[in-house]
Amino acid sequence: MLLSRPLALLLTLSLIACTTIDPYSGEQKTSNAAKGAGIGAISGALLGAATSKDKSRGALTGALVGGAVGGGVGYYMDRQEAELRKQLEGTGVRIKREGDNLRLVMPGNITFATGRAEINARFYDVLNSVGIVLKKYDKTAVKISGYTDSTGSDRTNQTLSEQRAASVGQYLIGRGVKAGRIQTAGYGARYPIAANTTSVGRVQNRRVEMELLPL
Repeated sequence: MLLSRPLALLLTLSLIACTTIDPYSGEQKTSNAAKGAGIGAISGALLGAATSKDKSRGALTGALVGGAVGGGVGYYMDRQEAELRKQLEGTGVRIKREGDNLRLVMPGNITFATGRAEINARFYDVLNSVGIVLKKYDKTAVKISGYTDSTGSDRTNQTLSEQRAASVGQYLIGRGVKAGRIQTAGYGARYPIAANTTSVGRVQNRRVEMELLPL
């Protein structure tokens, strides 16, 4: 289906309005909210045209509704990402954006002592900061995953990874994040992000990841 001139103009203007300058590269980029709005608008337009007798009017109405929904999710996650980056600056926690999902990677050198599942005291401030943002943005589910290096038996590593993920989850619940939003899992030495043949690599593999997903 070819888009009508008013609809094409609407989509173009919505994307231009949400285009910003990346402060690090100096290049223009389109926010995730704009991408979501564009995808939602196109999907809505196709659905509206297919279900309406007046194809142009149906497409335009569908685009407006779809754009609002798609852009709303992207905007919500954009705001949450910005606050997390501000709160966690300089902590060593890496934040990755994957579509409308956010992934926080917390390395082992700041989370747990080797072979232990008790949270390091110096990690409390980091989790406190995460908890503040999670309570404010309560329309996201929280998946917490624990990982180990390859040292030790598979059974020991699996148990340890589960305990570490659970420790982080319980801490956040204690800070006021609703338990129903939190899911924990352990993966042992599976899915390494670095080589286990070096001490530096093993530190990177001993980690906890937190994935934030829009509800």
